[in-house]
Amino acid sequence: MHIIKVDAIDSTNTFLRDLNREKHFIAPVCVIARKQLSGKGQMGTVWQSNPGENLTCSVFMPIEGLPLTDQFYVSIATSLAVYDTLNRLVVPKLSIKWPNDILSDKQKLCGILIENVVKNGSMIGAIIGIGININQIDFDNLPQAGSLKQVLGQNLNIEEVLQSLLVQLEKRFSALCVSNFVHLKKEYETVLFRKNKPSTFLDVEGESFVGIIKTITNEGKLQVLIEDEIISDFDLKEIKLLY
Repeated sequence: MHIIKVDAIDSTNTFLRDLNREKHFIAPVCVIARKQLSGKGQMGTVWQSNPGENLTCSVFMPIEGLPLTDQFYVSIATSLAVYDTLNRLVVPKLSIKWPNDILSDKQKLCGILIENVVKNGSMIGAIIGIGININQIDFDNLPQAGSLKQVLGQNLNIEEVLQSLLVQLEKRFSALCVSNFVHLKKEYETVLFRKNKPSTFLDVEGESFVGIIKTITNEGKLQVLIEDEIISDFDLKEIKLLY
């Protein structure tokens, strides 16, 4: 995979998106930054990362005309690729917190931000921002954040983690086809954080309620069993799972 290394940059996703508009990539490309000045997280949040201590990268992955209705399978493939990477490092108690945070026990080790590249109503690629906390040990006002160093008790080589991640991404995306969707979804649900356990959620009004995660829909909505044996579907803007 072609890798572009930069020292300091606003956002690897923005950089790669602009570069793709100019170059029209047809093969995977990775941009890795030592320092991000305005790294992006989910829902407009900022991704905190000390310079040179973590893996902050974005990867363009080409996709063969995936309907937009199936776009959550890109998130599934990406989440599983990161999960595979950390599993190979023997990170304990790994899980995927819906939709695509990677946890060790309750500590968030990785965040993922995906931007679709669309043509004629189908996805032809994805720009995938991945931040993995590797050697950082202090996080300001982020009680759930953790790093591989905290979990494994040793420094890791960021370049080696990147190379392993890129191998797993290419492996997962090579299997990203409709015939594999059922298997991918089953794998994802097998490692889903808090699945089949009573959990506390916040709704859009900030009210808390208890429910049990049962599954996800093909569109990526979370199906939660709530009171009176009712199963409700929620998207990312409608619900927040508390730790």
